[in-house]
Amino acid sequence: MPEARLVFLHGFTQSHHHWHECAHLIAAYLPAGASLTFVDLPGHGLSADDRLTVEQAASELVDLAGPGTYVGYSMGARHALTAACGGSPQIERLVLVGGTPGIDDAGDRAARVTDDESRADRIIEIGTERFVDEWLAQPLFDGLTVTADDRRHRLRNTAEGMAASLRLAGTGAQRPLWSELGDVGIPVLVLAGDHDAKFTATGERMAATMRHAEFAPIPGAGHAAHTEQPVAAARLIADWITRAPTRA
Repeated sequence: MPEARLVFLHGFTQSHHHWHECAHLIAAYLPAGASLTFVDLPGHGLSADDRLTVEQAASELVDLAGPGTYVGYSMGARHALTAACGGSPQIERLVLVGGTPGIDDAGDRAARVTDDESRADRIIEIGTERFVDEWLAQPLFDGLTVTADDRRHRLRNTAEGMAASLRLAGTGAQRPLWSELGDVGIPVLVLAGDHDAKFTATGERMAATMRHAEFAPIPGAGHAAHTEQPVAAARLIADWITRAPTRA
């Protein structure tokens, strides 16, 4: 098989650095290797000053990153899925780790917007360092060992950037995509840590709704599955890439 081209999209409070270990493992497992592209999403890393909604960013990122297999985690998965639902020809295959198409219940979505607004205010009030520590203390990340390198890269984000990301690109702020999943015609791999009950259920539902999708659990992992179990995640992704066509 020819060399794969992979585009990686990170989660909230992260940057492109958080995909590096798993991405290089994927490339090593692929028979012909891979070219790797890493994107900092709006409000984060080198894009800290960008102020875009998920829909706006999804449109711009495919023009920036070009064609390939898009691999997104959590917030990054939402951006990649939004671009795929928009029919972008740049996305040839899609890998979603701990992702969601959004909140389909209007009341729950409104409540999430309120929560994200409160959390954004909290970031501005206490600053990046204290907020990152509070964020990582959530039960969602119980399985994650936060290394000094992990924390150092998160602390490079600005309070203003992360607050704007929550307000403009939080799960409540984006339009729900559940009704559009059946129109996605490319191959899709949906992954979630097998200890992450919420996103496992969401992932199984997503895969069952899409035409050319499959779900697989990442053993021994919680929500941040690709950083908790990078070897297992990389093997699953690389094995799938070797057998999935670039277009269904």
